[in-house]
Amino acid sequence: MVIRMKKYINDYIEVLNSKLDNKITEKDINELLNKIRFFSHERFIHLIITLFFALLSLIFIYLTLTFKIFSLLIVTIILLIMLVFYIFHYYFLENTILNLYKMYDKFNENK
Repeated sequence: MVIRMKKYINDYIEVLNSKLDNKITEKDINELLNKIRFFSHERFIHLIITLFFALLSLIFIYLTLTFKIFSLLIVTIILLIMLVFYIFHYYFLENTILNLYKMYDKFNENK
């Protein structure tokens, strides 16, 4: 799922880059704004999920250190691994949205 999302966003940015050389229409600008809204919503959802996993990881780290049960250690390690991947994905989404904001500004300059 993550790979398809990254490919979709990167393909869309390539299309936008190709449109920068041509005449920009209002339809192009509105489409970009609509995509920015969708991607911003996706970014917000992933922020909530990332924060949830961070909180859950902290809880399980505390439980593991307190009770010293091996099964809690396994769950903690799994949660920490998932948290790292969520952080990387959120970082990608954040930077991509910022790039789309810059593209929007360029579109408005080329109107």
